[in-house]
Amino acid sequence: MSAIVITGAGSGLGRALALQYSKDFNEIILIGRNHERLQQTKDILQQNRELEVFTYTVNVQNQNEVESLCTSLFTKHDAGALINNAGVGHFGPVTSLSGDKISEMLDTNVKGTIFLSQAFIKEFQKKGKGKILNIISTAGLRGKVNESVYVASKFAVRGFTESLVKELGGTDITIAGAYMGGMDTPFWDNNDHIKDKSRLKSPEDIAEKIYSLDDGRAEIIVE
Repeated sequence: MSAIVITGAGSGLGRALALQYSKDFNEIILIGRNHERLQQTKDILQQNRELEVFTYTVNVQNQNEVESLCTSLFTKHDAGALINNAGVGHFGPVTSLSGDKISEMLDTNVKGTIFLSQAFIKEFQKKGKGKILNIISTAGLRGKVNESVYVASKFAVRGFTESLVKELGGTDITIAGAYMGGMDTPFWDNNDHIKDKSRLKSPEDIAEKIYSLDDGRAEIIVE
């Protein structure tokens, strides 16, 4: 059985998705920037069953790092699926956002998704099959107050995803996007954009719904 690769897997939705998709894959590859958090996810995954779990610390904003990762990864593993989950959000009036924060969102959310997708599609084309699931959120469906650049990044990923669906149509490389609302995860820990996190759904609930709806459709809408 091939392996699944999940970015942003150190906490939150990435960790919850790893737990869900471990039902279908005996080998899970976790990617993130924080080694300790990736190790925590690995430990949780291996608590209740024998499961091969590997961690790679990578900055998805860096194309050279991504390409080096893929060269190493496909040499060692039979990766058959990728979940692009890594994401960054900074919120507030558009006039309050610094150039660094804008760049971080675009470099992580847009470029990171593109770099990884490029590298994996090249390898999937060699194999003749593969699967990419891009975690987009409802920010890729409509504008939101004080989320202008974050929403712009997600609209970009939505356009990229929909274009790949058409570009790779007729092949055995499947592309999908998942759209869901905010979750009670560490994503919100460093800002006060969400005043009452108690109304947010848990990442475990969202991951379960994404997994259950991931049946080959190009759009996964989590209500």
